[in-house]
Amino acid sequence: MAKKPKETPVKGRRAQGLPDREALLAYLREHGEADKADLAKVFGLKGEDRRKLRHLLKELEDSGALARRGRRGFAEHGALPPVGVVDVVDRDVDGDLWVRLAKGGEDTPAVRLAPDREEARAGAPGLGDRLLVRFVKREGDELEARLIKKIGAGGARALGVVRRGHREVRIEPVDRKTRDSYVVRDGAADLRDGDLVVIQAQSSEQRYGPKSAKVLEVVGHEGDARAFSLIAIHAHGIPMGFSEAAEEEARAAKAPGLEGRTDLRDIPFVTIDPLDARDHDDAVFAEPDSDEKNKGGWVVWVAIADVAAYVRNGSALDREALEKGNSVYFPDRVEPMLPEVLSNGLCSLRQGENRACMAVRMVFDKSGRKTGHRFVRGLMHSAAKLAYEQAQAAIDGSPDEVTGPLMEKVLGPLWAAYSTMKIGRDHRSPLAIESSERRVQIGKDGKIASINVRESLEAMRLIEEMMIQANVCAAETLEAKSTPLVYRIHDTPSQEKLQNLGDFLQTLDIAWSKGEAPRTERFNRLLDMTRGGPHAEIVNEVVLRTQMQAIYSNDNIGHFGLNLSRYAHFTSPIRRYADLIVHRALIRALKLGADGLTDGEIVQLEAIADRISQAERRAMAAERDATDRYVAAFLAERLGAEFEGRVTGVTRFGLFVRLTETGADGLVPVSSLGDEYFVHDDRAHALIGERSGARYPLGMMAKVKLIEATPITGGLVFEMLSDPLPADPNAPRPRISVRRNIIGKGKPPGRGAARGKRRR
Repeated sequence: MAKKPKETPVKGRRAQGLPDREALLAYLREHGEADKADLAKVFGLKGEDRRKLRHLLKELEDSGALARRGRRGFAEHGALPPVGVVDVVDRDVDGDLWVRLAKGGEDTPAVRLAPDREEARAGAPGLGDRLLVRFVKREGDELEARLIKKIGAGGARALGVVRRGHREVRIEPVDRKTRDSYVVRDGAADLRDGDLVVIQAQSSEQRYGPKSAKVLEVVGHEGDARAFSLIAIHAHGIPMGFSEAAEEEARAAKAPGLEGRTDLRDIPFVTIDPLDARDHDDAVFAEPDSDEKNKGGWVVWVAIADVAAYVRNGSALDREALEKGNSVYFPDRVEPMLPEVLSNGLCSLRQGENRACMAVRMVFDKSGRKTGHRFVRGLMHSAAKLAYEQAQAAIDGSPDEVTGPLMEKVLGPLWAAYSTMKIGRDHRSPLAIESSERRVQIGKDGKIASINVRESLEAMRLIEEMMIQANVCAAETLEAKSTPLVYRIHDTPSQEKLQNLGDFLQTLDIAWSKGEAPRTERFNRLLDMTRGGPHAEIVNEVVLRTQMQAIYSNDNIGHFGLNLSRYAHFTSPIRRYADLIVHRALIRALKLGADGLTDGEIVQLEAIADRISQAERRAMAAERDATDRYVAAFLAERLGAEFEGRVTGVTRFGLFVRLTETGADGLVPVSSLGDEYFVHDDRAHALIGERSGARYPLGMMAKVKLIEATPITGGLVFEMLSDPLPADPNAPRPRISVRRNIIGKGKPPGRGAARGKRRR
């Protein structure tokens, strides 16, 4: 028998019957949120009253009094529950993380995530993580989110390392944010010390001591050359391998013919990629425009592997490509979106072999403005496979036996066309943020040979600009044909981010009007003004953190960073599912074959965009974590060594320092900064001594000593060797109440008050 819903008294209204506006709001204010069905049960509504309830909810939503929570739920506008599931959506200039209710709308505020002092050495959750938190009000009614647990981490399954002792076998988790260890009570005999294992946490009646776990799978050994990539793959749930059905479909693929294609084999396309590239999905060619009306103009061809010809909607290949979302790249391996027989075979634009392609012919005038374009489905023949460094050396005057014969007809025209395109690019003024990428080089013995920052070459910028223009052409064509597509969108920075940026720049005596609308030109002027100066690197970093995250969407809001009103990813269908969708949309819109975007896919575009955005965040987190572990392993042999670096994050639990030599990031715990108590000043973006006012600000150059490196988690801990900067005479001293709020009521001040449990 169905249980009768409990009658809930509402102030000013009887529990049963259609509630009025005030009664409904009072109920939601008390209970946080509810959907229409729950409200109907609570107030005992049937028939016509249920319809009236729907109208009342719609009126309250339209007036702004209510907001959506998920698909069916409602809550008071801006309201947050006492406990909720959130996503980590941002990191501010101090390195603090901000969370937003997972099923909340635009009305729900972003809330700062309070750092867990006991996990200070292990670090905080990362961007994209989903957490269970408790919302707590601090001084001045400021909300703070306090971590209860990371959803999916330390729960049903985890990845860990076997540690054999005299009396028991323990599993230490590889996630640096997890403190729990597990003991294996059954099936431990075959486990070796150092084995990487997937475990299932077991329920236990014991209240104290380590939790029990069952070993589900041995996936490797911590001493293996590929251990750190395996850890990242399993820790982030990256799908591995392919089903036999998908592999069979890939093996059955046939070499392309000319039927239904434009013959482009006479065009000497070249591929220009990283030295260690394993697939080649784009090729380029340029020549002066022969049209007398476009003197000084250029014709630029971009040819892209025709993946849609081999990966059809509804196939096993398609299902698994969507599940992966994108290829994931690690220092020692790649987890591809497509089987190697395609990604490194028929879909790779190999030198000297016929390949199916989707190509766009673009025309630019002498001022770099694109005046026209057209797409074709073609058959091409790559003239050469070049590395960035190889092409750059040729242009710089050192051609080799491969690039020498290409200088006059291929490489020279490409650079001349790029010089013209760059005029248009500079006029557009996209964000000129300089990004540094750590490059981990693995030797033949499987050990780390070196770690350095990848050099930025003009050859890279040439390919980037030609790919950007091809992506713009794809979006423009599909919009002109009224064909739905997945856009690459990038929102303008929020007012909160701009406020934080202005506060930080004020500490450097750099003027920044907080009320002025965000434009790429403004950011570029700031970057140009500080470039070459002592604050260039940190201003570049803070401007980068001020930006929103780019995502995929079927609704277009433009791309702020590139300063483009429409933009879609078209140029990498081997490694990004978004590009495959755009290829199919072009095939449908231009009637280039029967394998275009289907009606079923169009209905699912919103869900597809959400899914591949999540997959991209997952891949970025896995790649970052793997690199962190390789860096920690590389530096583990240099314990006690001293390094130069820069403070790139300031939090209540310590300073994050990035090493100049390797780009590695590590923590200087606040408890190690000396006998004086240091307080986090979020406005000054600094740790400030309570007695002396001495400062460790964001952007400060510092010398540190490496005292702890844990390769299995990727954690680095430094000791600060540099003295703090002197007190700012114009700044107020930190308030004692701030410190008490941080260390907790009843705890004595001093170094020990902030010290957390040390995790090995």
